[in-house]
Amino acid sequence: MLKHLKLLSIFWRFSIQKEMEYRVNFLTNAFMSIFWLVWGIVGATIFFAHRDEIGGWSYEQVLIVLGLYSIFTGIMEAFFRPNITSMIEAVRDGTFDFVLVKPVNSQFYSSFHALTMWRLVDIFAGGAVIVYALIQMEIVPTLPQLGAFAALLLIALVMVYCFWLAMMTMAFWFVKVDNLAELFYSFYEASRFPISVYGGWLRVALTFVIPIAFITTFPAAALLGLLEANELLYGVLLALFLLFGTNRLWNFAIRSYASASS
Repeated sequence: MLKHLKLLSIFWRFSIQKEMEYRVNFLTNAFMSIFWLVWGIVGATIFFAHRDEIGGWSYEQVLIVLGLYSIFTGIMEAFFRPNITSMIEAVRDGTFDFVLVKPVNSQFYSSFHALTMWRLVDIFAGGAVIVYALIQMEIVPTLPQLGAFAALLLIALVMVYCFWLAMMTMAFWFVKVDNLAELFYSFYEASRFPISVYGGWLRVALTFVIPIAFITTFPAAALLGLLEANELLYGVLLALFLLFGTNRLWNFAIRSYASASS
């Protein structure tokens, strides 16, 4: 564990140094991240100018959902997208051989060796929106609520990682899998709003099939004291299942890799 943490610090320090070579580019991209978050808040503000709630959620409660959406957008773009892009290119041109011969777990290296630092702005901005919404509602979460919120953040992080890892493994069989990321984002867009906005089969699918609800709605509900115990339990079980399943899929995919020297 300590070895992997040291490697992470080396990987990410190198990525940060590389990005800081172009500081104007960093500042421009950081500004655009904040701009798109503000634009989403403006859209919600306009919507709530005509009604008091959506799916049983008030304006400030929806702001928490938007904050979580920004946080996980930042996580995916900062930690996962650069690695899946690098992974796809390595498999495509045969340089993934060099990953397999490194004295480190190939899944770990392929998942975390790159970092897009300016996307961390999304994470901090999303956190600021959540704090602002709680202040506006004059809500101070209790320790159990904060514990459930932290647990669901971890569950959501595991789920998102598993989806991206599954997309990475498809590169071993298909030449171009970049579009899978765009397909995932099409579903992820639905998490901008509470899951209660959707009805019927779509709500069930976004909760139990493609568990988008666990990324924004359920953590927000935990922070507001609206979470049910069975939702947390289901999230734990689903996260463990996905983590085990994608690890098995990765190990199977490696055996299907046709290296440049084969």
